[in-house]
Amino acid sequence: MFKPKLIDTLKNYTRDQFIKDVIAGVIVGIVALPLAIAFAIASGVSPEKGIFTAIIAGLIISVLGGSRVQIGGPTGAFIVVVYGIVQQFGINGLIIATFIAGILLIIMGLTKLGSAIKYIPYPLIIGFTTGIAAIIFSSEVKDFLGLKMGNVPADFISKWLAYGQHLSSVNIYALAIGIFTLLMVFLWPKITHKVPGSLIAIIITTLAVWFFHLPVETIGSRFGAIPSSLPRPVIPGVNFATLQQLIRPAFTIALLGSIESLLSAVVADGMIGGNHRSNTELIAQGFANICSSLFGGIPATGAIARTATNIKNGGRTPVAGIIHAVTLLIIMLFVGKWAALIPMATLAGILIVVAWNMSELENFIDVFKGSKSDAAVLITTFTLTVLVDLTVAIEIGMILAAFLFMRKMMQISSVQQAVFPEHHADEMFNPEDLPKGVDVFEINGPLFFGAA
Repeated sequence: MFKPKLIDTLKNYTRDQFIKDVIAGVIVGIVALPLAIAFAIASGVSPEKGIFTAIIAGLIISVLGGSRVQIGGPTGAFIVVVYGIVQQFGINGLIIATFIAGILLIIMGLTKLGSAIKYIPYPLIIGFTTGIAAIIFSSEVKDFLGLKMGNVPADFISKWLAYGQHLSSVNIYALAIGIFTLLMVFLWPKITHKVPGSLIAIIITTLAVWFFHLPVETIGSRFGAIPSSLPRPVIPGVNFATLQQLIRPAFTIALLGSIESLLSAVVADGMIGGNHRSNTELIAQGFANICSSLFGGIPATGAIARTATNIKNGGRTPVAGIIHAVTLLIIMLFVGKWAALIPMATLAGILIVVAWNMSELENFIDVFKGSKSDAAVLITTFTLTVLVDLTVAIEIGMILAAFLFMRKMMQISSVQQAVFPEHHADEMFNPEDLPKGVDVFEINGPLFFGAA
């Protein structure tokens, strides 16, 4: 039930593999830094909380996880959930919800629910993933354009109406930085895959803003200096009233974390020809989220993009993930203060790329080519995610998918009076020999209450 992959991989560990893991871990650590900061800011918390999460949760997921190459940390999928919790319950509410979600993930792993995640409908996953991408994109318009406006409304439609009202306040410098970031992220891979385009964009734009004193907002101007040390762990105080309020968002975090981490592990298995342990992975994710919350971090899960980067650079054991966490810690201790100079428009550009990659537009369109019931689940989940709430979207999407599935099973079920051809009568029995008041019926399809 619980056997970390690290134990298996260290049995025949070689010096050559260690060198490859170190190289991959350092590269992934560098890639993870801007993403951790960007995800934290987009989630409505200070940037260092994303770094704390990437270090602590990333280390635990690699040490205890059920995948050889999984890289853990904050991801874009949690932005919508975390932002909503912070707006309604504050930072303390987020910490408690993350702590509870960690406990739920451990319970899911211990009860072997890891294999049950595959029964969540694919259209539902695509629906809320694309919905999250749309929300992330809409949330970054302000910083991308450098609009001079107050707090951005949380509601999707109100947000775009507010953008329209302040469109005349576009900061040309911020817009230029944002466009440059997009071009670097998309075009840099044509030059090399060794160094990510997002890192090059951050270095160039940060130096340009610092050297030319460009009038754009930076991390430091909005949030102040980034701490160069980890905070002390604090156990959150939970009472029954708080638990009642936060159990739903905590369940959403746990469900989303389990889906994201196991999906990432499956993708990784396909890339390395491996076989992850789903229940062990869920238990590791649970401990990672508990520890992340103790240090004031945000929810964490397996990150598909960073896991793929790890594999492409030679990482084949959890040691690479451990090196990734250590790299982030060293960066925070010695270079973290310079991160305050990063322009907000640069992070907005990076997150817009993240939103585009999350959108899965091709898969979104493909679902419409299938059954009408799949399309109904997809569009319902997407619409509710964007306009209402992710928790509501998952709940309604699951219920709708279940009812549509039962309806489909009912349609293929049939009950009809049995017909006995004359040339088969001797092989079976003669219907005329049946007692009075007895008849024979043929039942096809699944026998359940819907068919009954």
